[in-house]
Amino acid sequence: MGSVYAGLMASAGHEVHAVTLWQPHVEAIRARGLRVSGFSGDRTVRLASASVTTDGIGPCDLVVIATKAFDVEAAAQSCRGLIGPATVVQTIQNGLGSPERVAMHVDPDRLAVGVVGGYGASIPEWGHAHHNGLEVTWFGRYAGLPKERLEAAARIWRSSGFDVALHDDVKSMVWKKVIMNVAYSGTACLTGLTIGQILENGDAWAVASACSLEAVQVAGALRVELGLADPIAHVRNLGSRIPRARPSMLLDAMAGRRGEVDAINGAISRLGAELGVPTPVNDVVVQLIRARESLLGT
Repeated sequence: MGSVYAGLMASAGHEVHAVTLWQPHVEAIRARGLRVSGFSGDRTVRLASASVTTDGIGPCDLVVIATKAFDVEAAAQSCRGLIGPATVVQTIQNGLGSPERVAMHVDPDRLAVGVVGGYGASIPEWGHAHHNGLEVTWFGRYAGLPKERLEAAARIWRSSGFDVALHDDVKSMVWKKVIMNVAYSGTACLTGLTIGQILENGDAWAVASACSLEAVQVAGALRVELGLADPIAHVRNLGSRIPRARPSMLLDAMAGRRGEVDAINGAISRLGAELGVPTPVNDVVVQLIRARESLLGT
């Protein structure tokens, strides 16, 4: 996802520095440029820099933390040298809990929470990001970020081709994405199916929709106002727009990497237990994925 953001922003003329833990990705970008293909077209751009550290970059207008949920604290700590007097920090992760962890290391009053969906992003090869859509790009203020700075950050995205919406109710914004994440992420990870195949397969959709319904019930217990007349129809509609997409948890499983189940389906199980809301389908999905991941590195 971060490579899609970086490529489109650089293509629009912004000075973009990419920081990633993937050294082969850095080397490919330095050698050939960053290629972004798919819904937005096919382009190869040169970035201002690509590295595995933030050393030498200096203060930026906008810092985007687009790591996995389990890496956000390390990323927040490493971006301190990028923050100047007017810098906006946007944290964009799947699931729940990441903004709170970032706010332990970054001034909450310069922090924005981001939700993106319907991208279907992947890395077919080092130096190349592909995406299937640009459906949802939402931001809201975590705490006391001045509205004019949030708007300034949004202008950077909009100038790069993203259709950005700003939200006052950040909880509602986040949960609208969460109920989609829990439907497709764990189900795809366990079955190997794309989002479209999940929608077409009765057994897979039964699991996916049950995971989402449990998340809706947890959101209700938290008094989160989703503002959706039919949340499951919303999940189905967004998924139908990117039928060929593989959720990131499936891509991680295919690559033999740890996924974000604890921040997505696991967050629903955890909150459900705290609130007394049964979440049996999410519980089983989490247990099966953890069992699979226990074999990583063996």
